[in-house]
Amino acid sequence: MKQVAITNFANQRVWVIGASSGIGEACAKALLQHNAKVALSSRRIERLEAIAKAFDPSQSLLLPVDVLNTAAIRNAHQTIIQQWGGIDLLLFVSGIYIPLRADDFNIEDAQKTVDSNILGPMRAVATALPDMLKAGRGHIAIVGSVAGYSGLPKALAYGPTKAAMINFCETLFYDLQPKGIGVHMISPGFVATEATAQNDFEMPALISAEEAAKEILQGIQRGEFDIHFPKRFSGFLKFLRILPYPIYFWIVRKFVKI
Repeated sequence: MKQVAITNFANQRVWVIGASSGIGEACAKALLQHNAKVALSSRRIERLEAIAKAFDPSQSLLLPVDVLNTAAIRNAHQTIIQQWGGIDLLLFVSGIYIPLRADDFNIEDAQKTVDSNILGPMRAVATALPDMLKAGRGHIAIVGSVAGYSGLPKALAYGPTKAAMINFCETLFYDLQPKGIGVHMISPGFVATEATAQNDFEMPALISAEEAAKEILQGIQRGEFDIHFPKRFSGFLKFLRILPYPIYFWIVRKFVKI
């Protein structure tokens, strides 16, 4: 599904939320290598400083943000507007993963996951979108997960939050494509990060954060709405979604040994 694209990241003003590690860090570095201007946000300022020091200081802004704090997000956004005059791409990568199954399910971990993975990106979009609508241009890219496609083991809270982001991005696309604003729904499979290091099972089609960043930036450059990877894994999970439930659960129980 094609839409407006960013064909060249040079001099594009990009706000990466969740830039201190994993996919977000890899995306931030790749964007800086492409000569983009990158506003780096996360809670861990020392990690953002390390990224910025490796590139031209004029390319980046360091804006500590907790995605649970609406005021902090608004203040960071206002700084970007004052310094750069606008945002060409909001890339939201921040999120948490707490493995949960029914026998260890608790509402406290579920609430943390919902607040970070659903309300976090919603706070950022609600902050950045009005200026994009006024300008009639811009891009919103949200990193979710293939775990949002259907119910999977150990994702009792994580999976539903990523399913919510799929619905959120679909609705954003419907509303914003006619207004010239790009929306990119990003669904990675297993990526080697601090979050997936918690998993105690073999992760099929595991890729590096750098590979994930390459897929994301290329998808945005192609104007894709549905950016999912690696295709050999994400495509299989898309296929599972259309199967009748008895077959779906049989396949998951047979091949997912958790």
